[in-house]
Amino acid sequence: MLKKYALLVLLAFFFLSTKAQQKNLSAKAEISVLTIGAGKNLNDAFGHSAFRIKDPVNRFDIIFDYGRFDFNAPNFYLNFVKGKLNYALGSNNFQDFLQYYIQVERSVKEQVLNLTQGEKQKLFNFLLNNYKPENRYYLYEFFFDNCATKIRDVIQENQNNTITFNAKEVYKNESFRALIHGNLIQNSWECFGIDLALGAVIDKQAKATEYMFLPKHVFTFLNGATTNASQKKLVKQSHTLNKAPEKQISANVITSPLVVLTIIGCFIIYLTYIDYKKNTRTRWLDISLFTITGLVGLIILLLWFATNHLGTKNNYNLLWAFTGNLFVIFQLLKTKSSLWFIGYLKLLIIMLCLLTMHWVTGVQCFNISLLPFLIALCLRYVFLVYYYQKQV
Repeated sequence: MLKKYALLVLLAFFFLSTKAQQKNLSAKAEISVLTIGAGKNLNDAFGHSAFRIKDPVNRFDIIFDYGRFDFNAPNFYLNFVKGKLNYALGSNNFQDFLQYYIQVERSVKEQVLNLTQGEKQKLFNFLLNNYKPENRYYLYEFFFDNCATKIRDVIQENQNNTITFNAKEVYKNESFRALIHGNLIQNSWECFGIDLALGAVIDKQAKATEYMFLPKHVFTFLNGATTNASQKKLVKQSHTLNKAPEKQISANVITSPLVVLTIIGCFIIYLTYIDYKKNTRTRWLDISLFTITGLVGLIILLLWFATNHLGTKNNYNLLWAFTGNLFVIFQLLKTKSSLWFIGYLKLLIIMLCLLTMHWVTGVQCFNISLLPFLIALCLRYVFLVYYYQKQV
């Protein structure tokens, strides 16, 4: 696989060196933006964007896109988790590029840009220079520096920041989280995981041009874009190169987060009721809850403070997944509890109340599937306070 990847890169670079770099674009050359529809997996659920440079006179038709990365790079997975993964500008033959997306049944739309000959050459030269090994790499950031935002930024830079992106029918004052949800099945583990890992920073309202971190919004905003001076439309024509078959996507309701966490929540409440009636305590349940919430909290804490991901900052899921629970498990092994531990349990209840306030006031939107589990968790904490206070 590595040899194949290296060969493709070498061939692409050789092609650009011998074909593209030796000639200026002809008058019949066209530059367009390609928008790829969503795929079946989480890693391609948000689509893709690319530039297409087509010159029939000079006989080349190539693709430039900013979505390349190397699985075989040193510390790939560690850098991905830490938010230090380098993406790169890549190039490919258009027909090969198109054929791949036809095979995987993803839509491909093209927008031909309305550029002068000088503007085409300037943009082409920029991409050629950016494709050089010393220039092609950049630090990927999902919301602000990805394959879609690069399209927006490259066009704007090469037009001397004179482009106005208009898409009033799309811009609805939504948050980054709401925009992500628009590409996912709401009651799915993918959506649950994203809501768990990403913090309050993505609950702020996205600006109009910030919508363009998603390829589908790049397409929409480009359609309405104009130059400030002449009010000339940026896109002169749009057409579909491949229409993907309609997919009937549905989550398995039985194994969905809402159903699974509701069952778990009901089980916790049931055991708590039994414990209350028998004046006893199910020790394994409490140890399990404190271990799970503590470990989840530790992961959230590391994503917040030990990575460069912007979206994982200010994550108030820590109000229920509290890392401190890992350090007080020994108290649950005792028959009688210390007074300070009762105070600690009251603190956990207060934090759940704070979480509710954050949710209601819109500071952070939590996944709705968490609700039955959080209710059960709160009732369990209340019971533990009651149980331990009777022993004091």
